[in-house]
Amino acid sequence: MNVLTGYIVREILKGSFIALILLLTLFNLFTFSDELSDLGKGGYGLKQIFYYLALTSPTVFYELMPASALLGSLFILGAMGNNHEIIAMRAAGLSVFGIIKAVLLAGIVLVTISIIVGEFVAPDAQKEAQVIKATIDGKKVMLNDLYGLWLREDKRFINVRQIQDNGDLADISIYDTDEQQHLYQATHADLAIFLGHQQWWLKNIKRSLISTEQIQSSTEEEQLLQSNISPDLLKLAVVNPNNLSLIDLAKYVDFLKTNHQKSQQFELAFWGRIVNPLVVFIMLLVSAPFVIGIKRGISAGGRMLIGVVIGMGFNIIDKIVGHLGLIYDLNPPLIAFLPSLTILALSVYAIRRVP
Repeated sequence: MNVLTGYIVREILKGSFIALILLLTLFNLFTFSDELSDLGKGGYGLKQIFYYLALTSPTVFYELMPASALLGSLFILGAMGNNHEIIAMRAAGLSVFGIIKAVLLAGIVLVTISIIVGEFVAPDAQKEAQVIKATIDGKKVMLNDLYGLWLREDKRFINVRQIQDNGDLADISIYDTDEQQHLYQATHADLAIFLGHQQWWLKNIKRSLISTEQIQSSTEEEQLLQSNISPDLLKLAVVNPNNLSLIDLAKYVDFLKTNHQKSQQFELAFWGRIVNPLVVFIMLLVSAPFVIGIKRGISAGGRMLIGVVIGMGFNIIDKIVGHLGLIYDLNPPLIAFLPSLTILALSVYAIRRVP
């Protein structure tokens, strides 16, 4: 890496991280304002709010990286253009391709950091943040993992594998323990319908009574279950794609397909994770045509406005395409890659036209 390339890489990284800090601060201020409406509920105080913000910040960090890369590169490269540094670099023998190469080298650093945060920090932190929100009113969620939702009621443990759109539960397992925490009864139901007043109607039940001497099995068509677990709590604790790493998403998609359940939302999330590093590089490439050629004299405010318009426009189009894909059951990889590849093609075309 020569001196000019190293200089561009350092400046791009500096600008991107400054933009990231500003965006993250702004986002957290809005989130803090929203969380104040729950202040005082179930012991949810300022300490819990700041803890919640800290736990959600890694996910926000990951999601803001492409926009930060765009804003940072526009500002830095634009400043270099206004100060005639780009002209001097090209006069010193650095080609347009060399400048693009330096920008992409900075992108490699940003993508590496983004992947580390998004895959190894954000999922676990987001799970913990979700538990904090779910326990505001004294509700207790034990564990929300890849293969269902685990809840605890005193000495009873409940595993829910599927939560349907209307709030009914499917594939439920209930484990009852005694005072010594020994399992004495295991119950499985194909369906649970909420009747209100802390009552669930279980259908197609298989029960096993367990003792040190024997196991007795029986079946029932239906039974009433008394439980203070409500559909609202279950909706809060449903498996969220943001709570899963790329590997976990792949496992969960396979689990859903094996059990003949809808998996497109999680497939789209999986391919979105694959595309996200590409989006960072695309956002960096988008900035190049605005500053490498004759586009000098644009103010910092103008460059920021360009970045905001491009970033927001891309995000809106990406969301629209994603929702259309879910509605019309379109191919998830195609839906995930289409907006990014379109912008990439436009960026490459614009760069080729730079003199």
